[in-house]
Amino acid sequence: MGSLPHVVEDCGGIVQLFSDGTIYRSNDIGFPVPIITDQSIVFKDCLFDKTNDLHLRLYKPTSMSPSSPAKKFSVILFLHGGGFCVGTRAWPNFHNCCLKLASGLNALVVAPDYRLAPEHRLPAAMEDGFSALQWLQAQVSSDEGDAWVNGGEVDCDQVFVMGDSSGGNIAHHLAVRVGAGSTGLAPVRVRGYILMAPFFGGVARTKSEEGPSEQLLSLEILDRFWRLSVPAGASRDHPLANPFGPGSLNIEPVALDPILVIVGGCELLRDRGEDYARRLKEMGKKVEYVEFEGKQHGFFTNDPFSEASEEVIQDLKRFMIENSC
Repeated sequence: MGSLPHVVEDCGGIVQLFSDGTIYRSNDIGFPVPIITDQSIVFKDCLFDKTNDLHLRLYKPTSMSPSSPAKKFSVILFLHGGGFCVGTRAWPNFHNCCLKLASGLNALVVAPDYRLAPEHRLPAAMEDGFSALQWLQAQVSSDEGDAWVNGGEVDCDQVFVMGDSSGGNIAHHLAVRVGAGSTGLAPVRVRGYILMAPFFGGVARTKSEEGPSEQLLSLEILDRFWRLSVPAGASRDHPLANPFGPGSLNIEPVALDPILVIVGGCELLRDRGEDYARRLKEMGKKVEYVEFEGKQHGFFTNDPFSEASEEVIQDLKRFMIENSC
């Protein structure tokens, strides 16, 4: 008689992989974050990928900010974090974060879900991020498109892709795939990419990875996310994990739109974010690196109304204005 299946990987009880290959996923995340209400923002959910049953959430300011020089709303495509294994658009921290982005940046925020590992290993998440951009393009290009997108209030010539953690990794891969000018998405025009503490990996450890664990994150958790998300049998040097790994695409000849990298100074992922920005700069790319001293992973998404988060909003505003044409 064979032994009963046992848990071989456990992501905080939210996702469990068993020895027989079965996966348990809990809907009760027990996230201790209250949902914020903001009367100045309306939101709704839309199906954007019928095949994979994927939804996105749209956030729209009820009116244009009087202090804004723009006559229309910019667009932020926001890709949530969660190590490619957990998270949805509806998690309270991501929802609150999108409310803040919509109000603070006077923008229509498009927050898609994407398929999660280990049920759907990479590159599923990257494909879904691209599908969300194609959905946006389809809404703008069609008379039947969503009224929030093509109703005349939104400037789809001013789109910025923002990713948090694993979403930041997806944003990098979208930047490479879409290329400078985003001509394949016309009339949508991506002006820049914002990577918040991008979740990159590598077999060789960085100094910050070997540093002390964070309040909500440890090297053990990061390693587990990689084991569950990269293609079966691959290592942390897989091209989708490590943009500078031995088998990764050489991005030096690839023309990229401007990139802003933001990290907390006490993050395990700090060195990878800094190294990414430094390497791109050495290749002649337009990249900016901003570090928030003493901050840990998720300092913006988990507390979007803090003093430091207000500084993030100002950095984003400046980046968007500088790259608006």
